[in-house]
Amino acid sequence: MPIAVLLLFAGFEAAHYFYTEHQIVKGLRDGARYAARQSFEDINCRSGASIDSGVATEIQNVARTGKTTGGSARVSGWDNTDITVSVTCPTAAEAQTGIYNSSEPAPQVNLTTSINYDSLFNGLGVITDSAVIGGKQQATVMGI
Repeated sequence: MPIAVLLLFAGFEAAHYFYTEHQIVKGLRDGARYAARQSFEDINCRSGASIDSGVATEIQNVARTGKTTGGSARVSGWDNTDITVSVTCPTAAEAQTGIYNSSEPAPQVNLTTSINYDSLFNGLGVITDSAVIGGKQQATVMGI
């Protein structure tokens, strides 16, 4: 019986871990998709990789809550400060290929996060607070 109970709780803990990881990946994907639909005025490669700070905050909010402002976090303890939004510009050779204009290459938005996993049963001695869940997502800005 003790082994059956241990397996039961371990199954719940594993399911919660994967659910939390899924919520983070889903949030980053939503944030990257939102970033891809921003204008070239807000995210551009004209004078180096730059992003408007208000747009960056909106992207973080969409990733974390699913809304541009307000809302509750998909994962408890996930803050905007845990989400990094950066811009990468293509090299000259990359800008010459594909569907984008080489005179104004399309920037790529990168979202990354890393948060401490909040265990369902405080780990029961198996998963401690040192477990970390991270994720990355990228999207090319379409300039809509």
